[in-house]
Amino acid sequence: LQALILVNNKISKISPLAFAPLKKLERLYLSKNNLKELPENMPKSLQEIRAHENEISKLRKAVFNGLNQVIVLELGTNPIKSSGIENGAFQGMKRLSYIRIADTNITSIPKGKKFNYHFRDLHRSNVATSIQLGLSFNSISSVENGSLNNVPHLRELHLNNNELVRVPSGLGDHKYIQVVYLHNNKIASIGINDFCPLGYNTKKASYSGVSLFSNPVQYWEIQPSAFRCIHERSAVQIGNYK
Repeated sequence: LQALILVNNKISKISPLAFAPLKKLERLYLSKNNLKELPENMPKSLQEIRAHENEISKLRKAVFNGLNQVIVLELGTNPIKSSGIENGAFQGMKRLSYIRIADTNITSIPKGKKFNYHFRDLHRSNVATSIQLGLSFNSISSVENGSLNNVPHLRELHLNNNELVRVPSGLGDHKYIQVVYLHNNKIASIGINDFCPLGYNTKKASYSGVSLFSNPVQYWEIQPSAFRCIHERSAVQIGNYK
């Protein structure tokens, strides 16, 4: 058995021994249930875990121990808080390239152990993993400088539909980032170094999409040099704020 789909039931608890016989399971879908936590002892062969739309409020490090083959982790629409993510929860998940924790109760992305440490080992994989991090539809009002330093191969960052008042610090330091969703926030100004590094030709990949619409920032107040590392002007979406 390579895929197990248990979607749209009323499952509230799973025994730690439930998956013991499934040594080759690659995909586990637990979405739309009543789980308060992810089950322990999930098969080490898993590559995809989807558990959105449950009642999960905390993510314990023990649950993810040994799951170093996981590529996709979908945890959106759960009542997860920033304090509910245990330090180092995702440490060791070296193949993880898509993680979505959208539509939860996360309010900030602090620097240091509270968030950055979760991703400490993601860049130590033998392959250059491209990370897509989805944190949209939360109540995030701040992203501290350095919060995402341990995700050097971050390719997409989704922070739309939050409470941000400024562009997250440090984006210009990410050489590989190509897509940033920041629409539907409260961003009132754009600095000339918010998106691009100080020097020219230091970014390895150009932006292919930056969304800033539905923010109070006025496009005529933005210096053109703020988008100097974006080759196509059509890649930037601004406006439509009411």
